[in-house]
Amino acid sequence: MDCKLITADKRFRYRAAAIIIEDRDVLFAKNERDSYYYSVGGAVKIGESAEDAVKREVLEETGIAYEIERLAFIHENFFEGNGGTLKKGVKCHEVCFYFLMKSRGIKELKSDSSTADGIREFMHWLPIEKLENYEAHPSFFAKEIQNIGEYVKHIVTKE
Repeated sequence: MDCKLITADKRFRYRAAAIIIEDRDVLFAKNERDSYYYSVGGAVKIGESAEDAVKREVLEETGIAYEIERLAFIHENFFEGNGGTLKKGVKCHEVCFYFLMKSRGIKELKSDSSTADGIREFMHWLPIEKLENYEAHPSFFAKEIQNIGEYVKHIVTKE
């Protein structure tokens, strides 16, 4: 069971996600339904650590067992549903731990994944230097991922 709370007009979700960088490109997912790219990762399950969740999600989405290098960001995002996956007007609060994964030196993946509601998704390597040109979430990646510091950074956004 995922760590989330849902009411008629509010949603909270605890998520773990990966920062996978190879050759100055960062890996994002995109599905057949939505227009935007999103970070590789997903919900942490009750009783599961964020580290175990990100490794599980990365394996499910990429087909590769990446190793964690370290925790890079803790992101609190406040946003409203836009009528797509989330009903319009639903107030959302998501807490996500972003882990920098160890580079493998290659971009080859064995991806064959789909979203929780069965929509096929695909992995895309996006150039870090041009990330601001894409509709990619989280949007703070465009600035922060170019110079990931050695300490964990806490970021709060209202997207």
